[in-house]
Amino acid sequence: SWKVVGEDSRSVRRHRERAAAGFAAHSCLFDESAHQLADRLQDIKRSFDAALVLGAHGSIMATCLRRQCISQIVITDLSFKMLQSSEAPAVVVDEELLPFAPQSFDLVVSNLSLHWVNDLPGALIQIRNALRPGGLFLATLLGGQTLYELGSCLMEAELHVMDGISPRLSPTVDLLTASGLLQRAGYDLPVADLERVTLTYPDMFALLRDLRGMGETNAHQHRSRYSTRREVMLEAGRLYQLRHPAPGGGISATFELIFLHGWRK
Repeated sequence: SWKVVGEDSRSVRRHRERAAAGFAAHSCLFDESAHQLADRLQDIKRSFDAALVLGAHGSIMATCLRRQCISQIVITDLSFKMLQSSEAPAVVVDEELLPFAPQSFDLVVSNLSLHWVNDLPGALIQIRNALRPGGLFLATLLGGQTLYELGSCLMEAELHVMDGISPRLSPTVDLLTASGLLQRAGYDLPVADLERVTLTYPDMFALLRDLRGMGETNAHQHRSRYSTRREVMLEAGRLYQLRHPAPGGGISATFELIFLHGWRK
């Protein structure tokens, strides 16, 4: 079974708590993904009465659902501070330990949150159990090629300066595995597809500031607990600028979005 015990959930929560106050200034990827999920939902010719949002990251996903005339919306997040701005009922929840009764919702949506889950098969089964018969699960999560530019440059710089490496990017699922996990979790008509989004930044350090502002920095259990040496960061920034320049200047950063879609029979 696909299971990664690599994420430190306390660090994930701490990163989100730290990012919450200024999250809106760094939320463009989450906003884009939320609108794409809402567009896909609009193409489905049925109504949903009760919806659950897992990993809310503020109010954008709930706002998109409200525009679809879904009146009963419950939002959740690992971070209490990420929920404070929402007008919808909110619960602090770990996606690996859902507290909801079976068959509570017609729709469960997760926007760029499930890639932090260690036991993704278990989480998918719990989500399916929370759906009513005929209910729908929609999600996005970050795929395996996300920030490959950053990962490769940091690894090479650390090898050059430190003569060794530590985990920099979290384990991620690929498209084929994601589709198989939906099937094995018992979803009907499972679909997984992929889209790559490229963002441009002035330099690697602007990208790192944006990731911190999103609450998406390294939370791997085996990451180094010491600050990265300045020489490593400067060398990684030099390599990034050299190897991954953006057409109009600056650098390119790739985010791979995997979209999941499955029904409960």
